[in-house]
Amino acid sequence: MEHPLLTVNNLSAWYQKQKMILSDFSIELSEHEVVGLIGLNGAGKTTFLKVLSGLLPSFHSQGILFYGNSVNMRSRNFKTCRYTVFAEDNSFPYFTFWEYLSYVFSAYRKNIPDVSKLIQGFHFEDYTDTLLKDLSTGNRKKVFLITAFALQTELLFLDEPVNGLDFQSTEYLYQQIADYKKHGTVLFSSHILESITLTSNRVLLLENGKIKQTFEHGQINAKTIREALHDENYI
Repeated sequence: MEHPLLTVNNLSAWYQKQKMILSDFSIELSEHEVVGLIGLNGAGKTTFLKVLSGLLPSFHSQGILFYGNSVNMRSRNFKTCRYTVFAEDNSFPYFTFWEYLSYVFSAYRKNIPDVSKLIQGFHFEDYTDTLLKDLSTGNRKKVFLITAFALQTELLFLDEPVNGLDFQSTEYLYQQIADYKKHGTVLFSSHILESITLTSNRVLLLENGKIKQTFEHGQINAKTIREALHDENYI
């Protein structure tokens, strides 16, 4: 029997122990799928991605399994199977794009592929030799997105990936997310319904730290999800 790619059983996570952000949170991710996380501010989307990225040690779970085997979020083996792009990331300010790309591929022990199509697709040609600290928010986001899609890890986590991107780059991002299923699985959060409905195989609605509802196939449309959110102003 095939195991899911990633299984999380009854996860609880917090920043202050007396205030749980996630509780009794369970999820399974299959190979080669795109799963969207949606929910109002404070629902726990970013917190969950931080746990999976090994950046939040304050959590408890009855089991986090990768291909059916228990994993440590900070183990090297699991680190090299995932990559995360956060909504805001000001790390490596004195690296250029090329220096950052080289650093990441060295850390993952992979050879750098030809990234020219990704650079062109994200309209980043004029900024590859600029320090990250001197880039706009959108162009800095492109550094991490180009790296992510070039790296092709089994698990790709994206936290609000549309934020800061221009229209053309957003359209290209949707294409890259949808195409990523050839290489691995994408789990991403977004407050842009279009990004969810155009790319996801499943959509998970988070509310108060729990998965309130799952949408699949024909259920994945803006009207249905907006009604479930009880928020007509959701973009």
